[in-house]
Amino acid sequence: MSDPVEVLDFWLGEVGPEGWYAGGDDLDALIRDRFADLWQAAHDGGLNHWVDRTVGTLAFLILTDQFPRNMWRGSDRAFATDPLARAAARRAVAEGWDMGAPEPERQFFYLPFEHSEDMDDQATAVDLIGARMPETGAETLLHARAHAEIIRRFGRFPFRNAALGRETTAAEKDFMEQGGYATVVNGLRETG
Repeated sequence: MSDPVEVLDFWLGEVGPEGWYAGGDDLDALIRDRFADLWQAAHDGGLNHWVDRTVGTLAFLILTDQFPRNMWRGSDRAFATDPLARAAARRAVAEGWDMGAPEPERQFFYLPFEHSEDMDDQATAVDLIGARMPETGAETLLHARAHAEIIRRFGRFPFRNAALGRETTAAEKDFMEQGGYATVVNGLRETG
């Protein structure tokens, strides 16, 4: 079985910051081919022992929060390990393990809150990124604020509706047709 270093070497090294949010079929397939079995082990509780220090927890968070969004894009499985990631992130922040990671890698301790459809988690993400990523967090904070604004408006992420089998409201449909997430980001960028 793989270890945390393999996950970190791949995501932080091979893929790197320029690829973290690029997505695409090739990257999605590569992550799925290399890490789907490991993700399943985490899903089934077999990697909980990774959550005991900065390095292991960072790898666990990438595996349970970032990788599924690539591996299972467009499917409800993309969000299946979100509760595990949030629990690990809560523990890491409480223990101060997040501060053992350099910026910008530190954001992966906070993204499970940003990916939550709970407003309290959204506030946590904004607060943590604002306070604990002073050097590289400006763009990350902008996106955290955009996620929080969408949850404030709709109570959920409309762009997940199809994957989760949810009905889209008329307001959500209008939002998506008018640019959705990108429109919120651009609006926040303009208003500061």
